[in-house]
Amino acid sequence: MLKMPVGLYEKALPPELTWEERLAAAGEAGYDFIDISIDESDERLSRLDWSASDRGTLRQAIANTGVQVSTMCLSTHRKYALGSRDPKIRRQGQEIMYKAIEFAVDIGLRVVQVMAYDVFYEPSDEETRANFMEGLALSTQMASQAGVMLGLENLDTPFVENANQGLRVIKAINSPWLKLYLDMGNLAAAGYYPPDELRLAKNNLLGIHVKDAAPKVIRGIPFGEGIVPFRETFAAMAEIGFWGMLAVEMWGYMHPDEDPVEVVTSARQFVNELVTEAYAAVS
Repeated sequence: MLKMPVGLYEKALPPELTWEERLAAAGEAGYDFIDISIDESDERLSRLDWSASDRGTLRQAIANTGVQVSTMCLSTHRKYALGSRDPKIRRQGQEIMYKAIEFAVDIGLRVVQVMAYDVFYEPSDEETRANFMEGLALSTQMASQAGVMLGLENLDTPFVENANQGLRVIKAINSPWLKLYLDMGNLAAAGYYPPDELRLAKNNLLGIHVKDAAPKVIRGIPFGEGIVPFRETFAAMAEIGFWGMLAVEMWGYMHPDEDPVEVVTSARQFVNELVTEAYAAVS
């Protein structure tokens, strides 16, 4: 049975939830999987060093709820940049990548999202971009031997902020284990038209982040209050034959006066309507 898999970014739900509670809440709201965050915080980064028992607890929560942890948002590379001029930071970034891939294998994740920042807290130049490409090539080898896909995400810096820039990176690495994981909100915030960008990425799309945005603002914009042309974007998805992971990206802590479960449930219904409408038009 075919079904467009729709996931939810972990940070849409309260951080104090246990993993079983988080997965159950996502399932009750209609989601198929959770996108786990490995960010710059020590708490989330330490997940990559979880014991066998800790990992077993997560696997059991997945089994109990039937909701997968299918993707990882590996944003900690903003701090431990693969393109850094400091060789120590680059080594740390590469070790984190190795641990992330190993974690993915152990838990059953399908995709590790690679943030396309050559650097974030340093000036970007030819050296940092070359360093990033070298680190990404090694990361892709690690992923290929483990059978884990890497998804390169467009971001809010000039290095990779649109599909063409991402495709150039993928062409240079030249591996079936590295594809694009486009973020429609990031595209719109950077001044690009998401439907056209998706068409450019045809046959190279591993997944898509679904979120709203404003010019130069990529977080915290409620659905329908920003500039993302959702119906046109989903129509483009259907037009190019995309059938893969969608991940709703929201940050619950940015809207403390709202019930997070109600918000994510409403977002899931919104996405379902968009998918149904777009794909019915091409069936």
